[in-house]
Amino acid sequence: QVQLVESGGGSVQAGGSLRLSCAASAYRYSSNCWGWFRQAPGKEREGVASVHTDGTTRYADSVKGRFTISHDNAENTLYLQMNSLQPEDTAMYYCAVRVYVSRCPLLGQIGLFGHWGQGTQVTVSS
Repeated sequence: QVQLVESGGGSVQAGGSLRLSCAASAYRYSSNCWGWFRQAPGKEREGVASVHTDGTTRYADSVKGRFTISHDNAENTLYLQMNSLQPEDTAMYYCAVRVYVSRCPLLGQIGLFGHWGQGTQVTVSS
């Protein structure tokens, strides 16, 4: 069983930046799909970005050009660099992983990700 521990959340003003991290305790060398998801109060959880071990990335339209996902295999840590943050980016952010897969599922296929972190809060004020 893998443990995922997120960090890096906080409060920023609109236009600011944050970098989220997610340290994984296992599955360092397997073919995996890593993802970031978020859930705002009163809304459903949504996919933000994903990255496969082979480097293939996907982004939600709402974050394209502002967010960058990456996975450091040596550290087995997932990152999400968030620039030009807007109030609508305010949410609890979760990392997740789907292991032993040749490609990432669509971001909307949230149920296919079997392992989740506890979340880190991001708040953007206007």
